[in-house]
Amino acid sequence: MKKYLVGILGVAMMVAMVGCGGGDQKKAPEKKAEPAQKIVIGLDDNFAPMGFRDKDNKIVGLDIDLAREACKRANLNPEFKAIDWGAKEAEIKSKRIDAIWNCFTVNPEREKVYGLSKPYLNNAQMIVVRKGDKIVDKAGLAGKIVGVQDDSTGDYILTKRDEALGKTLKKLNKYADFPAAYLDLDNKRIDCIIADAVLAYDTNKKQPGKYEVMPNPLADEVVAVAFRKDDKELIAKIDKALDEMKKDGTAKKICEQWLGADMIKYEKK
Repeated sequence: MKKYLVGILGVAMMVAMVGCGGGDQKKAPEKKAEPAQKIVIGLDDNFAPMGFRDKDNKIVGLDIDLAREACKRANLNPEFKAIDWGAKEAEIKSKRIDAIWNCFTVNPEREKVYGLSKPYLNNAQMIVVRKGDKIVDKAGLAGKIVGVQDDSTGDYILTKRDEALGKTLKKLNKYADFPAAYLDLDNKRIDCIIADAVLAYDTNKKQPGKYEVMPNPLADEVVAVAFRKDDKELIAKIDKALDEMKKDGTAKKICEQWLGADMIKYEKK
């Protein structure tokens, strides 16, 4: 009788094991991750500390780190491409690039042309002079030769937003990039430069004693990522990723690593 009961119990245990996933039961196939979508990001690769080439010729910078992290969260595969800043509108409209992520200032003219992410960084336009020169504020620009990057915010302010101020200048020189403008400032071919605060202070840090940044900003501004207007899904993905990065402190950490301060633009509560 005992042998009979042991046999019955053994068969019951085997049936239970099969019923609970034992034996040769096959596992459900794992769901494959969606392949990352490629995104070509255009930038001026002479714009430190936002996007520039290091000693190994690799493109690095604050915007590069923010873009890489945001793309990782949005399942995007970023490729960074150096472009002529003055031709950025043609680059994005022709689809040679998909986004501009390079301290891109928001202004009414650009809002008509581009689809923009939510602003993610605070910035300002500053007057930069040679050490010892005293222009101080925008009134001091009258009668001076001023340098700006072509199609930059400084260019926009002096030729569109505040034309009256622009007309007080002796001359406005436009450059392909800021290093060329700084070279002319060094050689006294221009009297000052209108430059982004992030670039102006970074240049002063790297070349101490050569330049002065005037204390009063010519204009305050916010920075966003630019896209084609119809790329609404892509804009939404980047917005979501940047929102997450602001909330969990990742954006703040990256900003402080490059600027030594938190200049991230947060949503008003």
